[in-house]
Amino acid sequence: MARPQLTPREDREVFVVPLDVRSEHIDENNHVNNVVYVGWLQDVGTAHWNARFDEETRAKWSWVALRHEIDYLRAIAPGATGVVARTWVGDPQGPRFNRYVRIEDGEGRLCAQGVSEWCLVDAATLRPARIPTEMLGAFAA
Repeated sequence: MARPQLTPREDREVFVVPLDVRSEHIDENNHVNNVVYVGWLQDVGTAHWNARFDEETRAKWSWVALRHEIDYLRAIAPGATGVVARTWVGDPQGPRFNRYVRIEDGEGRLCAQGVSEWCLVDAATLRPARIPTEMLGAFAA
Protein backbone atom coordinates (compact mmCIF):
# COMPACT_ATOMS: atom_id res chain seq x y z
CA MET A 1 0.00 0.00 0.00
CA ALA A 2 1.40 3.38 -1.00
CA ARG A 3 2.04 5.95 1.69
CA PRO A 4 0.17 9.28 1.52
CA GLN A 5 1.65 11.80 -0.89
CA LEU A 6 4.86 13.24 0.47
CA THR A 7 4.63 16.97 1.06
CA PRO A 8 7.70 19.16 1.58
CA ARG A 9 8.21 20.59 5.03
CA GLU A 10 7.90 24.36 5.26
CA ASP A 11 11.10 24.61 7.31
CA ARG A 12 13.21 22.73 4.75
CA GLU A 13 14.68 23.77 1.45
CA VAL A 14 13.19 21.88 -1.48
CA PHE A 15 16.03 21.16 -3.89
CA VAL A 16 14.95 20.56 -7.49
CA VAL A 17 16.92 18.43 -9.94
CA PRO A 18 15.91 17.99 -13.60
CA LEU A 19 15.94 14.35 -14.70
CA ASP A 20 16.74 13.13 -18.19
CA VAL A 21 14.74 10.20 -19.48
CA ARG A 22 17.15 8.32 -21.74
CA SER A 23 16.45 5.41 -24.05
CA GLU A 24 18.44 3.05 -21.81
CA HIS A 25 16.02 3.86 -18.94
CA ILE A 26 13.07 2.34 -20.81
CA ASP A 27 12.18 -1.28 -20.08
CA GLU A 28 10.14 -3.93 -21.88
CA ASN A 29 6.94 -2.37 -20.51
CA ASN A 30 7.80 0.83 -22.42
CA HIS A 31 8.34 3.06 -19.39
CA VAL A 32 11.18 4.04 -17.06
CA ASN A 33 12.45 0.93 -15.28
CA ASN A 34 12.02 0.76 -11.50
CA VAL A 35 15.77 0.40 -10.97
CA VAL A 36 16.30 3.79 -12.62
CA TYR A 37 14.12 5.41 -9.95
CA VAL A 38 16.38 3.99 -7.23
CA GLY A 39 19.38 5.52 -9.00
CA TRP A 40 17.55 8.83 -9.24
CA LEU A 41 16.85 8.83 -5.49
CA GLN A 42 20.55 8.37 -4.79
CA ASP A 43 21.69 10.86 -7.47
CA VAL A 44 19.30 13.56 -6.25
CA GLY A 45 20.47 13.24 -2.65
CA THR A 46 24.09 13.44 -3.77
CA ALA A 47 23.39 16.48 -5.96
CA HIS A 48 21.77 18.29 -3.03
CA TRP A 49 24.76 17.53 -0.79
CA ASN A 50 27.26 18.62 -3.45
CA ALA A 51 25.36 21.87 -4.10
CA ARG A 52 25.25 22.91 -0.44
CA PHE A 53 28.69 21.97 0.89
CA ASP A 54 32.18 22.96 -0.14
CA GLU A 55 34.92 20.62 -1.28
CA GLU A 56 36.61 20.62 2.14
CA THR A 57 33.42 19.52 3.91
CA ARG A 58 32.70 16.88 1.26
CA ALA A 59 36.25 15.53 1.71
CA LYS A 60 35.70 15.18 5.47
CA TRP A 61 32.23 13.63 5.40
CA SER A 62 30.42 11.14 3.23
CA TRP A 63 26.98 9.57 3.16
CA VAL A 64 25.93 5.95 2.91
CA ALA A 65 22.42 5.10 1.75
CA LEU A 66 21.02 2.48 4.12
CA ARG A 67 17.55 2.06 2.65
CA HIS A 68 15.38 3.21 -0.25
CA GLU A 69 11.60 2.89 -0.26
CA ILE A 70 9.67 3.90 -3.39
CA ASP A 71 6.03 4.20 -4.35
CA TYR A 72 5.46 4.02 -8.11
CA LEU A 73 2.32 5.98 -8.98
CA ARG A 74 2.43 6.91 -12.68
CA ALA A 75 4.62 5.60 -15.49
CA ILE A 76 7.12 7.86 -17.21
CA ALA A 77 7.14 7.07 -20.93
CA PRO A 78 9.92 7.32 -23.51
CA GLY A 79 10.62 10.87 -24.66
CA ALA A 80 9.18 12.44 -21.51
CA THR A 81 10.48 15.95 -20.91
CA GLY A 82 10.33 18.28 -17.95
CA VAL A 83 10.72 15.45 -15.42
CA VAL A 84 12.05 16.71 -12.10
CA ALA A 85 12.87 15.43 -8.65
CA ARG A 86 12.11 17.53 -5.59
CA THR A 87 13.97 16.58 -2.42
CA TRP A 88 14.22 17.67 1.19
CA VAL A 89 15.51 16.18 4.43
CA GLY A 90 13.82 15.20 7.67
CA ASP A 91 15.06 15.50 11.23
CA PRO A 92 18.44 14.04 12.15
CA GLN A 93 18.57 10.99 14.40
CA GLY A 94 22.17 10.64 15.49
CA PRO A 95 24.12 9.88 12.29
CA ARG A 96 20.98 9.28 10.20
CA PHE A 97 18.26 11.21 8.54
CA ASN A 98 15.56 10.53 6.01
CA ARG A 99 15.60 12.19 2.62
CA TYR A 100 12.28 12.57 0.82
CA VAL A 101 11.96 12.70 -2.96
CA ARG A 102 9.03 13.42 -5.27
CA ILE A 103 9.48 12.63 -8.97
CA GLU A 104 7.09 14.61 -11.15
CA ASP A 105 6.45 14.65 -14.88
CA GLY A 106 6.51 17.74 -17.09
CA GLU A 107 2.91 18.50 -16.13
CA GLY A 108 3.72 18.44 -12.41
CA ARG A 109 1.97 15.12 -11.81
CA LEU A 110 3.44 12.88 -9.11
CA CYS A 111 4.93 9.79 -10.79
CA ALA A 112 6.88 8.34 -7.88
CA GLN A 113 7.91 9.24 -4.39
CA GLY A 114 10.55 7.82 -2.15
CA VAL A 115 12.19 7.92 1.23
CA SER A 116 15.86 7.12 1.62
CA GLU A 117 17.62 6.66 4.93
CA TRP A 118 21.15 8.06 4.85
CA CYS A 119 23.96 7.73 7.38
CA LEU A 120 26.73 10.30 7.78
CA VAL A 121 30.19 8.76 7.97
CA ASP A 122 33.69 10.07 8.48
CA ALA A 123 35.17 9.89 4.97
CA ALA A 124 38.55 8.64 6.23
CA THR A 125 37.34 5.91 8.60
CA LEU A 126 33.82 5.26 7.22
CA ARG A 127 32.58 5.21 10.82
CA PRO A 128 29.15 6.72 11.50
CA ALA A 129 29.17 10.20 12.98
CA ARG A 130 26.42 12.26 14.59
CA ILE A 131 25.14 14.89 12.16
CA PRO A 132 26.57 18.23 13.30
CA THR A 133 23.91 20.83 14.11
CA GLU A 134 25.64 23.42 11.93
CA MET A 135 25.25 21.13 8.92
CA LEU A 136 21.45 21.32 9.13
CA GLY A 137 21.34 25.03 8.32
CA ALA A 138 22.25 24.27 4.71
CA PHE A 139 19.02 22.30 4.34
CA ALA A 140 16.72 24.89 5.94
CA ALA A 141 14.17 26.92 3.98
